[in-house]
Amino acid sequence: MNRSPGALFAALLAGLMLALPFAALAVEPDEMLADPALEARAQAVSKELRCVVCQNQSIDDSSAPLARDMRLLVRERIAAGDSDAQARTYLVERYGNFVLLKPPFQANTILLWLGPLLILLVAAGGLLVAARSGAVEDGDPEADADNMESL
Repeated sequence: MNRSPGALFAALLAGLMLALPFAALAVEPDEMLADPALEARAQAVSKELRCVVCQNQSIDDSSAPLARDMRLLVRERIAAGDSDAQARTYLVERYGNFVLLKPPFQANTILLWLGPLLILLVAAGGLLVAARSGAVEDGDPEADADNMESL
């Protein structure tokens, strides 16, 4: 069957749009807790934890085997009666503050929190220095015109 490129693109786009909601979570049905309230708590905690393999995804969004292990640990802790904070603390003790998508403001994370501000200040200072040095180099426009005529 001969289809136009536009029709193929539209079909591909429709397929991607249908698949996106299902690709958002990597949680397998066999991982889920039977109690919907406990499962909701586990998902809330999992969304706050970073996959240490992927590093830019929560463990709920990652399909890495280690992320699955971490999801199972969260569910085990919650099923055992831990609070959300206790389950989160358990994983932080095991993997460090790096596992938190929003790490706490502490001495060892200060560069993480203030780094963007420092970069912005350095860039602004560099632009200010460049603007001031450019104004000095421009000098007198009439003298520049005289120099151009002599060439």
